[in-house]
Amino acid sequence: MMAVELELMGRLALAVVLGGLVGLEREIHGRPAGFRTHILVCLGSALVMIVSFHPFARMISQGVDLDPTRIAAQVVSGIGFLGAGTIMREGASIRGLTTAASLWVVAGIGLAVGAGYYTGALLSTALVVLSLLWLNRFEKRFVKSRHGTVVVRIIDRPGQLAAISAVLGKHGVNIRGVEMDHEDGEAELTFLVDNLRPSQTPALLEELRSLEGVTPVEWHS
Repeated sequence: MMAVELELMGRLALAVVLGGLVGLEREIHGRPAGFRTHILVCLGSALVMIVSFHPFARMISQGVDLDPTRIAAQVVSGIGFLGAGTIMREGASIRGLTTAASLWVVAGIGLAVGAGYYTGALLSTALVVLSLLWLNRFEKRFVKSRHGTVVVRIIDRPGQLAAISAVLGKHGVNIRGVEMDHEDGEAELTFLVDNLRPSQTPALLEELRSLEGVTPVEWHS
């Protein structure tokens, strides 16, 4: 009996370590859910899986038809509420999607540890940490599409938004979102864009400034 208890304690400790490894990367980058949050999610998931299996193990071995995974399945759906809390809107952009995904994966890692599937849990943790650390650098270096915001202040009158959108489209820029703030007969448009190469930026901004009724244009990467 003592050996079983020690193994279960070891699973919980491993869940803390693996969840902490993923959470540490999020903490370093100042994300809304960091070190402690990921540890708690992974630990809680492992505990739920242990509680799901352990009390029913003897009954299952005696041939009783039980499905202990039903309790653990609620973790997968329930973690969505926690992940949603990390997603924030800042202007025209959305932040926190990667952190929400990492919480979801960490919950899965915790379930794997609680079930005793150590190989899957260890491999998943390694892949998640490598993805968070390395793929971000890969995207910045090799992905040609450039994301940013174009802020344009205009005289608020019909047709201005269409004219600016036409210029962006002419340069092959994708508009992912737009916000408009009105003030004293003027409006400030904030375009969230991608697919804008650095070499295009000066010509695009110059053409936007040449439009009638357009005042200062700014680019923020």
